[in-house]
Amino acid sequence: MAKKNRTKTAPASVDGINPRAACPCGSGKRYKACHGAPGGVFVPRPFEGLPNECDWVALRELVPSATAPLTIKGYDDVTVQLGSLLPLAAPAMRRDSGQVWLGLQVQHNYGDVSRDLAAALLGALAAEESGIVGLTEAPDAGPRLQDIVLGDTLEVTVHEGFDWWIADVEDTTGLESALQQANAAALPTARLAGVSAAYWTNTGTKEHLRWVMPEPEDALLTALARLHVSGADVIVPRARFVGMFRAHGLLAPVWDLPMGTGAEALEEPALAFKAALDAALADTSAPSDEVRSARAGLANRQVTIR
Repeated sequence: MAKKNRTKTAPASVDGINPRAACPCGSGKRYKACHGAPGGVFVPRPFEGLPNECDWVALRELVPSATAPLTIKGYDDVTVQLGSLLPLAAPAMRRDSGQVWLGLQVQHNYGDVSRDLAAALLGALAAEESGIVGLTEAPDAGPRLQDIVLGDTLEVTVHEGFDWWIADVEDTTGLESALQQANAAALPTARLAGVSAAYWTNTGTKEHLRWVMPEPEDALLTALARLHVSGADVIVPRARFVGMFRAHGLLAPVWDLPMGTGAEALEEPALAFKAALDAALADTSAPSDEVRSARAGLANRQVTIR
């Protein structure tokens, strides 16, 4: 009797994701049992097409306290403010002042971050009374942020703390303790002015540069490997390129910096690095063995945070 063929066929990928791999939403479940299940949805690059896509990713995942004004289709007369983190990690709020706020750092993730945020924002815009607007389940199919956010750029303001939480409040009695606690947890952060979506931060024991980049992952890894081999991946003396975050379909390279560097000292080096990176991205020659080896090493130093 002939033996059965025991050759296993690799599972087909769904949207480029192995069904047996961990779900990119961070739930800890396999993709096929989470957002890859029938009726589930996962958009790996949810902010694509929005102005300053890389800054949306940074404010969602890396920046403690920042704001940006938004203009929403059909609501030109309403002041809408995007915030990295709102009080109580609220998705959206209608304020007593009449302002509407949208928060990026929230507890839920129903597979399409853009659709989820748009649903919370539209709920707050339609609310007749002030208060928090949240999501307890995946919203029905509806508009995404790309469908309702107007404008060509995102004007980001990074804050030292969360005093902007009470900027539109006349009576702040009873809010001081919560504000002090939030401010104490906010790491000093600054956005570099000369390049896009590059953020310096000080953790108290280390300084870092975290830079969200829009290029496709394969091309970016090869370009970074070319720079590493040539020694051109050092932003400032004694800085060290330590790896990358992968978030919402984009890579964010990270450098450890010498204590005392500060954000201002990174401006010119960052411009020089961007020019070198652009040249490496434009290099179409076949990678050398050394570059391929460096690329493999870089790929092993990636941490997916969404």
